[in-house]
Amino acid sequence: MEIKILGGGCPKCKRLEHLARSVAEDLGVEATFSKVIAMEEIMTYDITSTPALVINGAVKSSGRMPQRDEVARWIREAAG
Repeated sequence: MEIKILGGGCPKCKRLEHLARSVAEDLGVEATFSKVIAMEEIMTYDITSTPALVINGAVKSSGRMPQRDEVARWIREAAG
């Protein structure tokens, strides 16, 4: 599973990355994490603001901090 955090490294971006890593670990899901900070690459996704969470190429959240249960649901769904 590939999980991307889109954003320039603001505190919310860092919290979102920590949350996603924590949820994946708790669920026992192996995931590759990457941070996308280049504006040119961020703009290739259909988002209006950061931070954004992308799982396996699909934007799951943007412009807000999702709840832990939302992130868990998205990761479970992507894991099959």
